[in-house]
Amino acid sequence: MTRAPLTLEELRVAVVAGEIDTVVLALVDMQGRLQGKRFHAPYFLDEVVRHGSEGCNYLLAVDVDMNTVDGYAMSSWDRGYGDFAMVPDLGTLRRVPWQPGTALLLADLTWPDGGSGGGTDGGSGGGADGGPVLASPRQILRGQLDRLAGHGLTAYAGTELEFVLFRDSYEEAWRRGYRELTPANQYNVDYSLLGTARVEPLLRRIRNEMAAAGLTPESAKGECNLGQHEIAFRYAEALSCADNHVIYKNGAKEIAAQEGMSITFMAKPNAREGNSCHIHFSLRDRAGRSAMPGDGPAGLSPTGQRALAGLLATMRELSLFFAPNINSYKRYQPGSFAPTALRWGVDNRTCALRVVGHGPGLRVENRVPGADVNPYLAIAALVAGALHGIERELPLEPELAGNAYGDQEAPRVPGTLRDALTAWEESGVAAGAFGADVVAHYANQARVELAAFDAAVTDWELFRGFERL
Repeated sequence: MTRAPLTLEELRVAVVAGEIDTVVLALVDMQGRLQGKRFHAPYFLDEVVRHGSEGCNYLLAVDVDMNTVDGYAMSSWDRGYGDFAMVPDLGTLRRVPWQPGTALLLADLTWPDGGSGGGTDGGSGGGADGGPVLASPRQILRGQLDRLAGHGLTAYAGTELEFVLFRDSYEEAWRRGYRELTPANQYNVDYSLLGTARVEPLLRRIRNEMAAAGLTPESAKGECNLGQHEIAFRYAEALSCADNHVIYKNGAKEIAAQEGMSITFMAKPNAREGNSCHIHFSLRDRAGRSAMPGDGPAGLSPTGQRALAGLLATMRELSLFFAPNINSYKRYQPGSFAPTALRWGVDNRTCALRVVGHGPGLRVENRVPGADVNPYLAIAALVAGALHGIERELPLEPELAGNAYGDQEAPRVPGTLRDALTAWEESGVAAGAFGADVVAHYANQARVELAAFDAAVTDWELFRGFERL
């Protein structure tokens, strides 16, 4: 386990010195967003460190707009919308230099002792007060990592978030209905040093302030869509990777807002190239050595081959955790660098799973997720898929050496959220790995989004039908 970026004693010293006056305690919701409270630092040290805090349990049962919705067993009007406990994870404590005088840490969620979280419904807590909230994304990932540890393995991951940067503030974007915004670049700046130099002051600030928050930025580059960029961070143990992802994503938006600009991590914000979140994934043994390299195809070990075979076998049925929104599925177009065929290949960007690196750095890149992904759920699905292959000793199909977009025989990435929901609810792998409560909870999330979209009147409908029908 790596050392926390800021220890509790260092926080005490900084508070006494007047350097830190605010501590943010954040939970991760179903959408992968940070929700929580800001505490006066002395109160945090005196009370919250020992006793934790609380939050309304509807935070894991609302839609993107924070609307209360039906269908969640763990949280409803009938259950009174009570609290769950927010337990500080001191291993995530850090300064957030883009917010003056502020430290931040993440919380794990449990049902309060003597509260209303008992029972087996909807990720409620596994039947005991004081137990973990099973629908919590952090808990879902922890559960899969515990399963993996039973095989003497640990998971490492790296997420590559793309975003589109606009010169309009979030307030101005809202007023304009998110239309006719000014991208930070006027042409494709993929790998362009000249083009990215125009926004380097912002990108440099994000990199440096993330480093000061305990993350390890590696590089930044332009991408294909107008104003599209990517900042890459060092590979890390799976839970730390997901923690870093949500802190970076939230922080990058806050920094952009401070500069009068806006960032979107939507999977498909316009008709051009979408925002991906390729996830690099590998396994290590108890000694910390990579379990991936060997003498098999693509230099993979038997464990690596079985893990990759499991990922292929489960990708479609677990796609709800890789692509959780209606908009997510609009990325998957032929020739878009977003995959459509569930194939694997060596350094082949047309495949859903791309094997890259060599020796200890050998790993699998999952190209299915978009930047709207919840990293805890996506990495949990990767671990579950790998375990499916390892436990069943699945054989690895031959690699695809050509253009996967033209492979008409390949299984396909689900084309819509409805397709993904059906595959999820019918999945024996999902039920076995995550449990019936979690499957039902996240199926309801998808169903709520579909119902909201079906009820909406879109610009497309108005332009086609207002006058001419």
